[in-house]
Amino acid sequence: MKSIKPGRGPSAMGAAGSIFAVIFGIFWTIMAFVITQDSPFPVVGIIFPAFGLLFIGMGIAQAVYHYKNATGKERMSLFDITDSREEGDPLHRHFSSTSSVSEQNTGRFCPYCGEPVEAEYRFCPKCGKSVPSSG
Repeated sequence: MKSIKPGRGPSAMGAAGSIFAVIFGIFWTIMAFVITQDSPFPVVGIIFPAFGLLFIGMGIAQAVYHYKNATGKERMSLFDITDSREEGDPLHRHFSSTSSVSEQNTGRFCPYCGEPVEAEYRFCPKCGKSVPSSG
């Protein structure tokens, strides 16, 4: 079955961008502490540095996610079309539903989306494309 995957290049660029977001968050947090340390409003001294800490946390999470997509074999699906023999699709494994058709299946599958198709079906119930006859 074909699945759509994020390209390794865009994922690597996303990881690099996330590192820049972490650096920005560190810079922002330090500057916010310096600027707001003598503020008469204590809430300002908490809110502005917290924004930088939020940037750091999100940047680290995104960097890990994108690095895993850029280097891992099991990637989340988005952009590149790959065959399931090349790379499995972890989203399909976690979120695919088993229907009554798959329980009654005669061993036929749609060549376009991989959905189990009964012998008498001429069209795939999932994608609607014409299914070649088995006879």
